[in-house]
Amino acid sequence: MPDTLKFYINGCWVEPSSSARRPVINPATEMPVSEIAMGTQADVDAAVLAARRAFPAFSRTRVAERKELLEQILATFMTRYDDIAEAIMLEVGAPRRLAYDWQAGIGKRHLQQLLRTLDDFAFQTLNGSTLINLEPVGVVALITPWNWPINQIVCKVAPALAAGCTMVLKPSEIAPLNGLLLAQVLHDAGVPAGVFNLVNGDGPTVGAALACHPDVDMVSFTGSTRAGIEVARLAAPTVKRVHQELGGKSANILLDDVDLETAVAAGVDACFGNSGQSCNAPTRMLVPTALHDRAVEIARRAASAHRLGPPDDPQTTLGPVISERQYLAIQRMIAIGIDEGAQLVCGGLDRPEHLDKGYYVKPTIFAGVSTQMTVSREEIFGPVLCIQPYEDEDQAVAMANDSVFGLAAYVQSASLERARAIALQLRVGSVYLNYPAWDAGAPFGGYKQSGNGREYAHWGLEAFLEVKGIIGYQP
Repeated sequence: MPDTLKFYINGCWVEPSSSARRPVINPATEMPVSEIAMGTQADVDAAVLAARRAFPAFSRTRVAERKELLEQILATFMTRYDDIAEAIMLEVGAPRRLAYDWQAGIGKRHLQQLLRTLDDFAFQTLNGSTLINLEPVGVVALITPWNWPINQIVCKVAPALAAGCTMVLKPSEIAPLNGLLLAQVLHDAGVPAGVFNLVNGDGPTVGAALACHPDVDMVSFTGSTRAGIEVARLAAPTVKRVHQELGGKSANILLDDVDLETAVAAGVDACFGNSGQSCNAPTRMLVPTALHDRAVEIARRAASAHRLGPPDDPQTTLGPVISERQYLAIQRMIAIGIDEGAQLVCGGLDRPEHLDKGYYVKPTIFAGVSTQMTVSREEIFGPVLCIQPYEDEDQAVAMANDSVFGLAAYVQSASLERARAIALQLRVGSVYLNYPAWDAGAPFGGYKQSGNGREYAHWGLEAFLEVKGIIGYQP
């Protein structure tokens, strides 16, 4: 592990400008496992200056050079793969299998996908007599969350490098260790000094300083809608590009022809994955009214099959949520659901009886939920599922779209034709039909208050490129 009390600026691990520190808490034990330095405006200024100075040379490198660099990053990433997975298990509380197969694994998959993308991505095209030249946007600020930390870091850092941008990363201060490890990976892989920089700190200090910095050309932010609004507000005076992936409240529509046992159980597992801490989790299960009671019983059994426990226990399927603050916020939402009259199927308030420490939330299911209930409308970000009855397909589509969010939706049907027809009516950025495999080549991002822009594959690369037209280029 690199020195957690230093920042990575201009190709070196450097001392911070302040003595402020923050502990990194293991959510399974509630005990600190490390501590990090907390950055200031001065640290941000130093990192942005390094990125600005490195931009002219790096932006002029050939695509083949940048691809070779990404290949070396992937190779180096794999040498630190286990370290990254272990760090995520400690600081996020992800069960071992999730930490190894998916939390760390998605970082590898993004790098592999981007290398494939570069094989046929056209940075220059002719449109009649005009040359369309795609150029790096400049110095970019990358602000990433704690729930899928290496996923969101790599899916920003890698395409920014591929585009020829230089950057400053502010990883989540709650789960920063994997980001420090990635900084060392980039250093060891030979990323030129100043191209990648990392400053730890909180949103109101480091995040805000990056968002409003006059020498930052773009901010790519993933996090809550509330924080995304603040980032956009701070960025507005300098008219910089703001790319946002924000919250969600995804509907999972089960049509009346599904294998109910399979569809409901898989929906419960998808909702509870990563302890419910995924912005695109299918947290609203919409089922035909005639099937509601059967679906509730299947969901109850599926939830009871989950085992809460320490992340390093091979029997554990659900770890803790990230922090005491998150735990209390989820408890508040469960209490609101009970008070508003939702039927509590299982789970509920307080920590599971067999666990006397750790931020563990009982896997909770509410049934008979109406669209006006708070638990149906607000993002809970924990293992809480709402089952909602509907009368016909038109109502199901209307219920799914009745949200300020528009990140994702899910449709289950024995008829792919029916599922496709529903998908085209949903006002979301991604629709998943019949629980498909994760696709690194699919665009990711949302409508409405779930953000703007798209990440992954060529969409993620395009996000960091400006479009220049050279008219009269071809006589």
